[in-house]
Amino acid sequence: MTPSRRPHTSRRSVLGAALGVGAGAAATAAGLPVASAAPAADWQLRWSPSARDVGLRAFETLEDDRANSHPAAKPHIFAEGDTFRFTMHTVDRDTSDDRQRHEVTGCRTGDSYLKWQKGQTWRLTYRMYIPGSLKATTSFTHIMQMKQPGAGSAPIVVQSLRRAGGRQTIELKVFEQDILVGRTDLEPLHDKWTDVDFQIKIGDGSSGSVRWILKSGGATVIDKSTSGVDTFLADRVRPKWGIYRSLGDSSGSLQNTYMLLTGMRAYQLV
Repeated sequence: MTPSRRPHTSRRSVLGAALGVGAGAAATAAGLPVASAAPAADWQLRWSPSARDVGLRAFETLEDDRANSHPAAKPHIFAEGDTFRFTMHTVDRDTSDDRQRHEVTGCRTGDSYLKWQKGQTWRLTYRMYIPGSLKATTSFTHIMQMKQPGAGSAPIVVQSLRRAGGRQTIELKVFEQDILVGRTDLEPLHDKWTDVDFQIKIGDGSSGSVRWILKSGGATVIDKSTSGVDTFLADRVRPKWGIYRSLGDSSGSLQNTYMLLTGMRAYQLV
């Protein structure tokens, strides 16, 4: 049996107990300076949609078969019980026909949506289910992105399924600087729920940072962070989720597949 640890008691708290006063009063009585209590930074919940209650109104915009390549299968994105489901078929095409895309963007709250601005720090937590049919590829397969809204801009951060050294992996990269934050094996995460904890400080030049945590079955699979990176392009940052993949895979990994997300939360550090 692990012995119980004796709680640490500071000299100041002993003095306060002896005098029957609080720590601040004890310090004054002892002629010690009283430190002013600085407000602690805290994660404030800003977004927590229920797929069952609000459906796709949880998001700012939808990108469901923008090229109308497979109308018989619409919708490819929909609420299914308490989860959001993204379904991808090998025949689906985006407006650029060398790739596929079914994604949602942003965090809607009622008639408005969250605006992630430079200098702010945000955190996303959610659970994702990646079936064995959603494989890593030799070309890009992104399942989460941080982007500037609008067409034509590159991603800021991408969470991707990538074949690396002959193995299937899931990774997080700061995109334009090509900085690998972390990478771990994908196959142990197939056909089960994985908890995602993603944090981003939005900053220009070298003032940004990111942290990426994956947990499976209560155990931490990876916990990596990178600071001194550029996480802002212009306007604001907006998250995206879904399946966005290139058709240029050379491993034969493209199949009909899907992904599930649930328990989605967004917090702001204040």
